[in-house]
Amino acid sequence: MKKYIKADAWRIIEEGFDPHLNKISESIFSLGNGRMGQRANFEEVYTGDSLPGNYIAGVYYPDKTRVGWWKNGYPESLAKVINAASWIGLDVTIDGEVLDLAQVQVSDFKRELNMQEGYLQRSFTASLKSGKKVSVKATRFCSIANDEVAALRYSVTPLNFSGQLTFTAFIDGDVKNQDSNYGEKFWEPVATEVSGNEAYLTLRTKKTGFEVCTGSSVSIFKNQEQLRLALAPVYQDKYVGQTFTVDAEYEDEITIYKVAANLSSENHPKPILMDQCKVVVQKAALEGFDLLLSAQATAWASKWKESDIVIEGDVAAQQAIRFNIFQLFQTYTGKDDRLNIGPKGFTGEKYGGSTFWDTEAYCLPFYLATAVPEVSRNLLIYRYKQLDKAIENAGKLGFTGGAALYPMVTMNGEECHNEWEITFEEIHRNGAIAFAIYNYIRYTGDEAYLTDYGLEVLVAIARFWKQRVNWSNHKQQYVILGVTGPNEYENNVDNNWYTNLMATWCLKYAKRSAEIVKQQQPEKYNLLLRKLHIKEKEFADWDYIVENMYYPEDSKRGIFLQQDGYLDKEPLTIKHLSATDRPLNQNWSWDRILRSCFIKQADVLQGLYFFEEDYDLETIRRNFDYYEPKTVHESSLSPCVHSILAAKLNDEARAYEFYLRTARLDLDNYNNDTEDGLHITSMAGTWMSIVEGFAGMRVRNGQLQFNPFLPGRWEAFSFTVIFRGATLKIKITEHGINIKNETKVTLIVKLREKDYKLAAYAEIEADNNVILSV
Repeated sequence: MKKYIKADAWRIIEEGFDPHLNKISESIFSLGNGRMGQRANFEEVYTGDSLPGNYIAGVYYPDKTRVGWWKNGYPESLAKVINAASWIGLDVTIDGEVLDLAQVQVSDFKRELNMQEGYLQRSFTASLKSGKKVSVKATRFCSIANDEVAALRYSVTPLNFSGQLTFTAFIDGDVKNQDSNYGEKFWEPVATEVSGNEAYLTLRTKKTGFEVCTGSSVSIFKNQEQLRLALAPVYQDKYVGQTFTVDAEYEDEITIYKVAANLSSENHPKPILMDQCKVVVQKAALEGFDLLLSAQATAWASKWKESDIVIEGDVAAQQAIRFNIFQLFQTYTGKDDRLNIGPKGFTGEKYGGSTFWDTEAYCLPFYLATAVPEVSRNLLIYRYKQLDKAIENAGKLGFTGGAALYPMVTMNGEECHNEWEITFEEIHRNGAIAFAIYNYIRYTGDEAYLTDYGLEVLVAIARFWKQRVNWSNHKQQYVILGVTGPNEYENNVDNNWYTNLMATWCLKYAKRSAEIVKQQQPEKYNLLLRKLHIKEKEFADWDYIVENMYYPEDSKRGIFLQQDGYLDKEPLTIKHLSATDRPLNQNWSWDRILRSCFIKQADVLQGLYFFEEDYDLETIRRNFDYYEPKTVHESSLSPCVHSILAAKLNDEARAYEFYLRTARLDLDNYNNDTEDGLHITSMAGTWMSIVEGFAGMRVRNGQLQFNPFLPGRWEAFSFTVIFRGATLKIKITEHGINIKNETKVTLIVKLREKDYKLAAYAEIEADNNVILSV
């Protein structure tokens, strides 16, 4: 764990330059706008340790799979979001000396991410080997007001000399992924053009044929007066730009403005891609940096109005939750149902930018409550459009009759993960996708989604589970063999409780959904019966599996077992681990991890979180108290579930402990892996820890419920949720809760097990025991 980020309510601040922390900072200070993203690499050349990263949403490459032992069913390739052309490039030479923070003495270094207005700024003083000193200030952003546009401002001031400053403003597409399996570069050139202060580079991905045009326009100022300079064009392999020299006197401020655009063939026809890019660049250049930055601030103000969580009395917690919300909206805006949320977003290469079950299990609740329904609906549509691929994936593994197995890792619907214990065995992801449909409808009331899209997906998933179970003559029950649950520290286990539970729940929900569609839309139901070749016997088969499923339990302890044989493991707790053991995946052999009782994330507690209304409080408590001491939380998805369940159990100390762990996971580098990129999908779990944990928000029977408590270190906290057309402002203090309805929609709200009518523009005020006013 590395704590070097300064606490601030609205800013992420790094003071002082430590090259050993640079890759961590490149992740933490990343920018994005849902359409593109940029790690916090320096504009000027940097020969130190760095992970360059520019990413374009939806553009990927099927990197050839690399495995030591091929198994039948492995995918041929691993689709990954690829490092794209860098638009930020601005090399600086001072009287022939290159400005490179790895080669100069750096002082007064400060890097600051302004989350409120959505920009990154950096400043430092560099002392060159010649003794010359310069002051540098840089600001940049990726616009969410216009998600094809980005811009930067870069100022250099000589502090103790007069001389010549030479700049090369460039676009560099001669890049590769550091995780390229065979060191291959994924781009090939299509077209280049440099004209005056504009430069354009069009590249095409090998194999997939995506084209991206990156364009830029530069302008140069001395002491706020624009200069008219001769710009020398630069052409290299997959590289374009302009070089120019400025004579600078002592304390002259030389400022470069660079406005850029990234346009993809996903959104523009290839033959006119560069022409379209020129239009976008020229329009943005005409607006200018200041207006673009003002529009950015306005757009972020709108985002924060809908989603901000205000914590009073705890700056570290306040900074953390805003950082998590900020990165979620930088990653996904919900405008395009072809896009999804990678576990690292636009902040690194690990996991390839692909879609995991994280989206459905963790991210969906955040977008349901903080954005219009279309945003979360598009996450579901993404999976619906890939249903044929999911059926194809299942077919490759021997499943028939329209059974679907959604991929564990995907870009276009095809499985692209090749670790056998995940590719073939972590089948619980099917359950998360079905649960997301249920969760979306439960929250929005949009049952039409079942008819239009959802039922087809649910039936295909149910058909998979029907074939994946088998009858055990020994147990005289159905079992599910050879799986990996969410806890990836146990592989190839039999009867994982969570997987068995999800399988039967999916079967029940698919049947119930069919009944709903039949009742509400009988004509469409009959069309679906014919399209999907459903027969009534199929529903009866599902019922029989549900009624006869085996679940591993320990009646003596009153707990559900992770899987068969879990009690055979040596019964240790994390108190038996030393600091040198952690994290286990970086210090223990895999064999030792698999034989241990230690849990990456607790499968049983994940199931209790999803279906808590089906279990009494004491059952939840017994399981929580048994598994929590064995859980090492080396999955970023783990602490938030523990925090929510601890809050439900009124265990305020542990609820807050787990909140801080999930909230500051990346800011404090808990798992020693932030340099690979941020944990975007688990960031939604931070929001859940507050709203579902501390505020106790649930949706039951079509209404919102709250059962709040205030963490001891906080003076108050407040947040906004959007629910079925209503916008509610909720504030929890030491005295109680206040709920304001800011819309004309009337709601029934349950507060501590009692229903109250919340009329249009009305509010509920309650102390910790009594309703004061309605």
